[in-house]
Amino acid sequence: MRKPNSLKSHLLSAVKELQRDPDRLLIFTDKGNVRCTKANGLSFEYVYEINLILTDFAGELDAVMLPLFDWVRTHQHELLVNTEKSKEAFKFETEILSNHTVDLSLTFPLTERVIVKRQGDGTLDISFPDEPQYETATEPKPFKMIDHKTGEVLAEWMSAPPENHYFGP
Repeated sequence: MRKPNSLKSHLLSAVKELQRDPDRLLIFTDKGNVRCTKANGLSFEYVYEINLILTDFAGELDAVMLPLFDWVRTHQHELLVNTEKSKEAFKFETEILSNHTVDLSLTFPLTERVIVKRQGDGTLDISFPDEPQYETATEPKPFKMIDHKTGEVLAEWMSAPPENHYFGP
């Protein structure tokens, strides 16, 4: 599975509060299963919930949510564009620790395709395709979230580069 590490890297590079103490970001996979239809080979999907936990988080939760949604836009876009899926997709719980810190647990579903092709010599070629993109991708551009009261940069990241395909409405 590649998406948990991709998500973790994205959030650690984007959220300034997490850069100060990256060990406060924990990622687990829950309720996982493997779906295999045996259609033309041994290709399959990992299907699971990702559980993202922020401990003693003192930043703005929006500084996590915006980069998260930008990552989801590229890596699991149907959670944002499908109204039925988006209603229940993102679930969270918080424990308020003080006036300035919380523990946050956020879960949402992910899938990852694994393509397995048998080669002429009998070996198996395994690849992990990118998610099809719903919208026409644009060149990478910077995003920055600034606290309007203090002027402090809360999150900063580059959007994902364009893919070579388009699956529009």
